[in-house]
Amino acid sequence: MTMTEADALPRLDGEVALVTGASRGIGAAAARALALRGAAVALTARSAGEIDGLARELRDAGGRAVAIAGDIGDVAWAGDLLRQATEALGTPTILVNNAGMVGPIGRLLDCDPADWARNVTVNLLGAYAMLRAALPGMIASGGGTVVNVSSGAAENAYEGWSAYCAGKAGLAMLTRSLHLEYGGQGIRAFGFRPGTVDTGMQGEIRASGINPVSKMPREAHAPPEHPARVIAWLCGPEAQDLVGQELSIRDPELRHRTGLPS
Repeated sequence: MTMTEADALPRLDGEVALVTGASRGIGAAAARALALRGAAVALTARSAGEIDGLARELRDAGGRAVAIAGDIGDVAWAGDLLRQATEALGTPTILVNNAGMVGPIGRLLDCDPADWARNVTVNLLGAYAMLRAALPGMIASGGGTVVNVSSGAAENAYEGWSAYCAGKAGLAMLTRSLHLEYGGQGIRAFGFRPGTVDTGMQGEIRASGINPVSKMPREAHAPPEHPARVIAWLCGPEAQDLVGQELSIRDPELRHRTGLPS
């Protein structure tokens, strides 16, 4: 995303965003988009070197950023992550639950139970733990925005993705529950389906050859900057009429409102 593109979007000055899975792909692109709009950004992922480099990039561009390495699948770690982010930047008012994994890829009986459980832990329980940690500070601050990065797999089953589909379906219901329970206290909850995006995860999917998504050519996938632009837009007041919904990047109206090509 260029600075000109960022200038076309309303600002997020004074906001503090926490982005999980920020080392690459959609997470890294979302962190850049949020920082370009003026938000301070806390980056977390297991890859310390990658998020350290991204945090330096954002600071060199005049932003405020901190990298906090850790495993979102360790649900007990979420509270410590929030503490470190708050000490460095202030209370997070934006949470982007982006961390996720697609594997194990394989038919249900062919998957190791521990790997299957790990997927649901990262994709669903990790997001839940982050909400448990972040919501009190958001509510005390008068509100905040949560973007749960969902998937079409939340609604449509794909062969070989039983864990991923189950976890994303649970995440979609978690978004609805969050809106129902805390929307009245200023929490703006969104589920966002970014479509197929040219990331490392798609490379893993293509290598499996197990379902129609795996057979899509690389050039058919969108660049990470497209969903990142939507995520940043959702964090501003322009998206207020969409709060509580599960949104798809394929929706023509959403693409028009966020300035994406039709």
